[in-house]
Amino acid sequence: EIILSVYAMLALVGAVYTAKDELATTLCWLTSILFAIVAFWISSDSASAQTAFNGMFIDDGFARFAKVVILLSAAAVLVISVDYMRRRDLMKFEYPILIVLAVVGMMMMVSSGNLMSLYMGLELQSLSLYVVASFRRDSVKSTEAGMKYFVLGALSSGLLLYGASLVYGYTGSTDFATIIQAAGHGGSIGLMIGLVLVIAGLAFKVSAVPFHMWTPDVYEGSPTPVTAFFATAPKVAAMALFARVMHDAFGNAKADWQQVIVLISLLSMFLGAVAAIGQTNIKRLMAYSSIAHMGYALMGLAAGTAYGVEAMLMYMTFYAIMNIGTFAFIMTMEKGGQPVTDIQSLNLLAKTKPGKALAVMVLMVSLAGIPGTIGFFGKLYVLQAAYGAGLLWLAIAGV
Repeated sequence: EIILSVYAMLALVGAVYTAKDELATTLCWLTSILFAIVAFWISSDSASAQTAFNGMFIDDGFARFAKVVILLSAAAVLVISVDYMRRRDLMKFEYPILIVLAVVGMMMMVSSGNLMSLYMGLELQSLSLYVVASFRRDSVKSTEAGMKYFVLGALSSGLLLYGASLVYGYTGSTDFATIIQAAGHGGSIGLMIGLVLVIAGLAFKVSAVPFHMWTPDVYEGSPTPVTAFFATAPKVAAMALFARVMHDAFGNAKADWQQVIVLISLLSMFLGAVAAIGQTNIKRLMAYSSIAHMGYALMGLAAGTAYGVEAMLMYMTFYAIMNIGTFAFIMTMEKGGQPVTDIQSLNLLAKTKPGKALAVMVLMVSLAGIPGTIGFFGKLYVLQAAYGAGLLWLAIAGV
């Protein structure tokens, strides 16, 4: 986190005092390489779990795995976005810097052991993403996407902060280790209300129903590389944070939050799948697809077991891989030299570009969870976790 923060500040100063946008492409490549190096460094660390800043920052196997997925996802998105951003005259030096700052926020989120560090990481990520969403300043849709994301994001942050204040008021601490002890002694009504508000704030970040309203518009309005980023690294970070809060802070109150997560999971799977059927824009289709996929990931969290968390992490890893491939294809969709996102523009793709058609078919069947694809194995893991936790009906609904 420190390395990436220093890099972002140095890159910002360097870009301001030099040729600015001429450095943007170089910064993208340098940032991708740095992400890959940091990911390799983190993955090679086999030390036992450690804490810093009086338990506010936790470095354990869970956080390391999530950070590696986040870093590699962000690196891949930067690599596939360079050509697109350059051809559309969107390559600005702020783009890779904002991505770095967002990634630092995500890494703080998955390592948080305190409500204060959780909120700091979440806001660092969110503030960076608000700007990136409205990056195309000459586009009404992009500006609208950024504004909607900002307003609804501020609302969700307010819910989360109010919930955190209630939790602090009824437990006397913002530290997860203290909260879990208080929650285990039969939490009060106020503490449970705080828990529900925290869940609502986190559900917004993962685009779970009924807090999904922003997702289709933001996905459609943002530049395609930005949408690809939204669909990968932030989702992994938010889901990992969700698991961290539920297990590390409210693990002793599983009976209170499990049914809420189950309901959100069920609604997300159903609405995401049904709403995707009628879409004509492929980016909106991917938005509703992400809502459904978050429902499946929440199924692993709803299990309330260690295996459920592992299954959820594996599912999110496979989800990120599939989305990066799909958005890499979407970035190549053109008609008359202009980018298109209309599904009808894919007509005759199998005849004109059979290789590309085969690749996108594999990605789509993988997203659908057809046997033999990584999407199938991701779903299998979370379904097994739900079945093992006695949630047979939820597993059947997921099938």
